[in-house]
Amino acid sequence: MSVSEWREAKLCDIGEIVGGGTPSTKEESYYGGDIPWITPKDLSTHNERYIYRGEKSITEEGLKNSSAKLMPKGTVLFSSRAPIGYVAIAGKELCTNQGFKSLIPKNGVADSEFIYYLFKHKKSDIEAIANGTTFLEVSGSAMKNISILLPPLPEQKAIAATLSALDDMIELNNQINKTLEEMAQAIFKSWFVDFEPFKDGEFEESELGLIPKGWRVGVLGDIIDIFDSKRVPLSNRQRSVMEKKYPYYGAATLMDYVDNYIFDGVYVLLGEDGTVMDEKGYPILQYVWGKFWVNNHAHVLKGKGVFSDEYLYILLKNTNVASIVTGAVQLKINQNNLTGLKIMIPPEDVVKQYNDVVKDIFACFRSNADEIKILISLRDTLLPKLISGEIRVPVEEVV
Repeated sequence: MSVSEWREAKLCDIGEIVGGGTPSTKEESYYGGDIPWITPKDLSTHNERYIYRGEKSITEEGLKNSSAKLMPKGTVLFSSRAPIGYVAIAGKELCTNQGFKSLIPKNGVADSEFIYYLFKHKKSDIEAIANGTTFLEVSGSAMKNISILLPPLPEQKAIAATLSALDDMIELNNQINKTLEEMAQAIFKSWFVDFEPFKDGEFEESELGLIPKGWRVGVLGDIIDIFDSKRVPLSNRQRSVMEKKYPYYGAATLMDYVDNYIFDGVYVLLGEDGTVMDEKGYPILQYVWGKFWVNNHAHVLKGKGVFSDEYLYILLKNTNVASIVTGAVQLKINQNNLTGLKIMIPPEDVVKQYNDVVKDIFACFRSNADEIKILISLRDTLLPKLISGEIRVPVEEVV
């Protein structure tokens, strides 16, 4: 099969472009039903190809009284505004808000997974045709008229199968890591929240409630070192160069100087200001390792002494860090509030036991995450070459 068998087509030739809608939020009866209702926000943290539900669902009444449309399983969702370019495949019947221009592929013409990868490949091209004053948006007519190069259906499926094999491994590793982190959290909660291994011992009152005798209330500054003075603000140009060599953490920012410090090891990063906090004001927490750069929007932390970075990471996951966020317009966690955060401090031998239990969990977590990075790099290298026909997939080898 030669690339000459590929044909030029418009999106409207291979499927139906469908918008979405939002039922009136004033009508409680429109929400909480059995119909999944997807918004771009739902895709902002969604890392899998298929999506089955969003944060909210709507009722039949809500569907009938809005411009939302029920779309079949296999519909390819593409966010067309705020922001442009989130992509997922409907894993079941669902609908979206008006922030999408979704494509329902024609049977026998287009394959859902191929279109999913095609949209990922053409994201920048689609963004370029967006317009608007308040925010950029891709119109339905513009979406319909996007030109593509379409392989025969068997080759579409072969291309999608090749890329999906990599995504299958990525998604599996992500799921394993989610389970590993949940295990570490469950052990932490059992030991340091519910005190299950210590229930037969004596307890005493503290300002944080009853705690095992011999434990104490302290502050986060007692068990951490902060490396904020070693952060590296970068210009956009410097960041683009450095990111090719080492990961760069923290929100994008424009700075005009840089020193030569590279972090190397295991650290915990905690959002310092509003650029690395979620929409509810909760700081983003990251467990990172290896060599990397950090800009001036995140606190760089390490556990002190027996208080390992893994212990610190799970501790912060179970601590109301949002309680020390200040600022009305620009949310912020200053260093004094962070180091003064009240925490319970167990005896060192108990912390050592916890470290021994979870060290293999986190070693596996890091290994899986490193493999994910390699798989993502391979997928992202292959994607444009397969979608353009530069690299061909033997159709007969695809089951």
